[in-house]
Amino acid sequence: MQVSYWEQDSMTRAYCVVIGAGLVGLQTALALRKRLPAARIVVFERGILPAGASTRNAGFACFGSLTEILADIDTAGVVATLDLIEQRWRGLALLRNTLGDQTIGYEGFGGHELIRFTEQSALARLGEVNELLLPLFGKLVFSVRPDGPAAAGFGPDVLALVSNSMEGQLHSGKTMQALQGLARRQNIDIITGAQVERLEEDAEGVNLVLSGGARFWAERVAVCTNALIPALLPSLPIVPGRGQVLVTEPLADLPFRGCFHIDRGYFYFRNVGNRVLLGGGRNLDPTTETTTDIALSAPIQQALEKLLAETILPGRKFQIASRWAGLMGFTQNKQPRVERTSERVVAGFGCNGMGVALSPLVAAQAARLLAER
Repeated sequence: MQVSYWEQDSMTRAYCVVIGAGLVGLQTALALRKRLPAARIVVFERGILPAGASTRNAGFACFGSLTEILADIDTAGVVATLDLIEQRWRGLALLRNTLGDQTIGYEGFGGHELIRFTEQSALARLGEVNELLLPLFGKLVFSVRPDGPAAAGFGPDVLALVSNSMEGQLHSGKTMQALQGLARRQNIDIITGAQVERLEEDAEGVNLVLSGGARFWAERVAVCTNALIPALLPSLPIVPGRGQVLVTEPLADLPFRGCFHIDRGYFYFRNVGNRVLLGGGRNLDPTTETTTDIALSAPIQQALEKLLAETILPGRKFQIASRWAGLMGFTQNKQPRVERTSERVVAGFGCNGMGVALSPLVAAQAARLLAER
């Protein structure tokens, strides 16, 4: 690709480039702006819209369901689990304070979990989890709803409903629009349709080679592309996971509001107005769903419809309005991973299915590492 003098002199150079214009990427750029008020900061996004999970998620403002927390305690231990919950809680507060609840469409309908026979043993440990969370929240977090699952219209396979009044939900599209607007008002350039193929670092800075042969130079680079980070930084052990989602047409007299979890968070659903948004199921076929291919999976979409018909909306007619898939990234210990991978490059990853909650803290850490080089 030929580059003019004008482009080379002022348009293809920046002090900092952030790769990825999702939740982590845009908040990293905003955190960098606070530290570097006069620097040129550019954000690259390979798609026209964020290509991973930021606008393809369910919009949960949550920090963990009862069965997920218990699974984390049993695998990672109490200390690591509590630390992660605290990070999620602080991140949610920071996101809401930064953008405002009205701007992001936040609704505090609470978080809930459907307990079936296979999850019934978790009820015996509810008190244990509440005791562990008491120092952090100053109140009991989880309780069994006395009106039971039947009041919400759920199927007979649901034995109990565990609720948490401290969680909520937001509008993912409005949240991203708010971050984009804030970035532009702070003189941060967002360039879409710019896929970075590789990074070439030397003593002066980093050359970013884009698809089509275009090149861009930056003194420092943050890679914030979630599940796609290994494409540029293959040494990082981040594993992709595809999430399948569907949403119904509006339903008359929908009997529930809020965010709902099933089976350690592998399934999740919520109301969007009078629609039901349902996603998950990657645990049904982990080999196939460990992929960066954003495509629909017919078997998992069918499993979601079955869950919708038998457990969530039993006996009710519904129409599917749309379906989509998104990409998540996972580390083995579910902890965020923010680190300098070379003298001028920082990776910012913290999602593990909780990008909404963790993104503000991950972004702040990535910006600090990049600015303090």
